Amino acid sequence: MSVRRESVPFAFVAEADRFRSNVTPPPRPRPTAGQIAGRCLLGLTIVAGLVGSLILGMPALSADHSPAQTQQAVQSR
Repeated sequence: MSVRRESVPFAFVAEADRFRSNVTPPPRPRPTAGQIAGRCLLGLTIVAGLVGSLILGMPALSADHSPAQTQQAVQSR
């Protein structure tokens, strides 16, 4: 099944490549105070979660537990 393309004059295609619009887009609306506060709270929540997970995960990542200490803990039970 072949796709049929509509023929376009070459002059139109050549002009389309050079065309630049003289219409400027409208300026972006400034964020309201509520939007700024919401973005700040979201950022702080993400950072606090990362810091909290790092703090809670540090004991598990520490390598200062020797096998002798764990064996003593098991024997004392």
